Parts: sequence; C-alpha cells; structure tokens
Amino acid sequence: MAVVQIGVIGNGSISASHLNAYQNNKSANINAVCDLNEERARAAADKYGAEKVYTDYRELLADPAINAVSICTWNNTHAEISIAAVKAGKHVLVEKPLCRTVEEALEVQRAVEASDRILQVGFVRRYDNNAQLLRSLAEQGEFGEIYYAKATAFRRLGNPGGWFSDIERSGGGPLIDIGVHVIDLCWYMMGRPKPTAVSANTYRKLGNRSNIQNLSFYKAADYDSSKNTIEDMANALIRFENGASLMVDVSFTLHAKKDEMSVRLYGDKGGMEIDPEAVIVSERNNTIVNIHPQTDHKAFDFASGFQNEIDHFIESVLNGTQPISPVQDGVEIMKILCGIYESAEKGHEVKL
Repeated sequence: MAVVQIGVIGNGSISASHLNAYQNNKSANINAVCDLNEERARAAADKYGAEKVYTDYRELLADPAINAVSICTWNNTHAEISIAAVKAGKHVLVEKPLCRTVEEALEVQRAVEASDRILQVGFVRRYDNNAQLLRSLAEQGEFGEIYYAKATAFRRLGNPGGWFSDIERSGGGPLIDIGVHVIDLCWYMMGRPKPTAVSANTYRKLGNRSNIQNLSFYKAADYDSSKNTIEDMANALIRFENGASLMVDVSFTLHAKKDEMSVRLYGDKGGMEIDPEAVIVSERNNTIVNIHPQTDHKAFDFASGFQNEIDHFIESVLNGTQPISPVQDGVEIMKILCGIYESAEKGHEVKL
C-alpha cells in the first residue's frame, strides 16, 4: 500500500482540518467524501479532488478501493460508523469523543480488537509539537511524579447551537465538546493513570445567551436558538489509582470578562504549563526558574496539530503500528466523561 486511499465521512466544519491535512500528505489520497447533504459533499469533493461522492456511509464502506476513513459526523453516529468501518476492513480515525456512552465505547473496542484494523481517536491535542516535547521530558523524569493537574476551558459566549446543543446527537455540552480535549491532554501528560472516582457538578443557568448583541461567536450550520438541552458549565475533581488528581472546569457560556484556556501540571521535581503557552517550571542552583521552550508556536497551533495527527494516522496504517491515541484510551476517557455527568446528576462522588 504505497498510498492510503481515504474516505472522509461527514463534511461539516471539522472535516476541513482532516481534508487539508490529507491533501498535504504524499502518502494519502482523498478518494471519496460522504455527507447526508449531497451538495455539501460535492463541494468538498470539488475542492479536494475526491473522485467519489456518497450520501450513505455504508456505500462508502463497501467500496474496496478505500483503505481508511475519517469519521467527522455527529457524536451519536461515531460508534455505529466506527464499528461498521472496521468490520468492512477499513482503518479508522474518529473525531473526539469516541462516542456518547461507556457501553458504546466498549462495543467499539470489542469490534476493533476482533479485527486487524487500527482505530485512532482524534485527541488532537496529544499531537501538538509542544505537548510531545513536554511529554518526552516527563518520560525522562524532568517533572518527577506528576501528582496534580488543573485545566480550564472557559468560553464566556460560545454555545455553537445546532447539533452541539442537542444532547441526543452530542451526548453533552462543553464537557464532551471542549472539556474532553483538556481532560485527555492532562491524563496523557500524567502518564494515563487509572481513574478511580469522580466528584462533579454541571449547571444550566444561562442557556445559550442568544440575546447577546455586538459580540460574535461560531454558530453551527443548523443553529436554532430555541433548541438547547445541554449544560452550559461543568466542573469536576477526578481521582486516580496512583493518588494523583485532576481538577477541570469548562463552559460554553459564563459571566466571565474573557475566554480562558489553561492547562497546568505539577510534579515533585517540576511543573509545566501547556496553555496558554508552553512553560517549564524547575529549580536550578536552589532557584526557581521558568523556562520558555523556543518552538515555532508558543501555544497549540490548530493546523500543525491536525497535520501531525493525520500524518501519524497514515504512518500507523502503512506500518501496522498502534497510534498514540488508541481505542482503549477513548474508552477510558468516556468512563471519565460519563462519570462526571453521573456524579453531577446524583450529587455525590461516583466510583469508576
């Protein structure tokens, strides 16, 4: 397989990041695109030179010419399409989150493990160059035992509406959409310790704040201000088997003066910040020092992150190697996310 023949299922906004990166990879060819909206699929095919256009993913999966697929659809279809894809003999890159429930996640895992295909979960933050640099330093012992992490992903006005705000299609709100990124990033940087318990809260206080004027924000293609069945804020304390803990808070809307994104981890020999920019905190000669790595981007760069993710997927397909974000990790993150929602609903800590 000199060139991997790619099918991209779902041609909404996130698919452009996949398509652009595939187009830049010499070992990939965009063979087909698929979307329920045929006009949108044809527009993507014209832009990226795809030979075939489908409106039914089953027909794409039945195409023997296609080796691998990117799944960029609503969250409620991730499990169904992933399972069908590996059973059809395709390698899979599925956007985060893996699915909506732990039960779905386990079904996907069983299907992948029963096949000889790989499934890579789209935890794109893992593929950021700064994250890889800091993770390599962690593996070399730079930070010692990482025992605490704190992550925030606040939007003061940023409910995209449409399927994002429909819990049946999305599975949740800011927690499952943007919170998943920072939770996974912290867990990955901590060495992926086994989660054991979660204590959490979710809030539905402000709605989608469609009344706000003079401040623009991203809106889904099917935005409808009358429909909103998700939380607008969540916070959680996650405990791990090794004694480490992670605190996280996320929002689609909040009475905050500005958006905020921060990811910080602390070890017994040093600390690190990934957001808002990469920083290493250490001690030298009995003095605390803040080290700013000299890299192309101080913070997460969207384009290069997706390019690295797609390049890694293609390399894994060609070499038959497991990706750094395999299906098993997708299952563990779903256990954490669903544990947060369960704890918030029950009003007490839950065991995982």
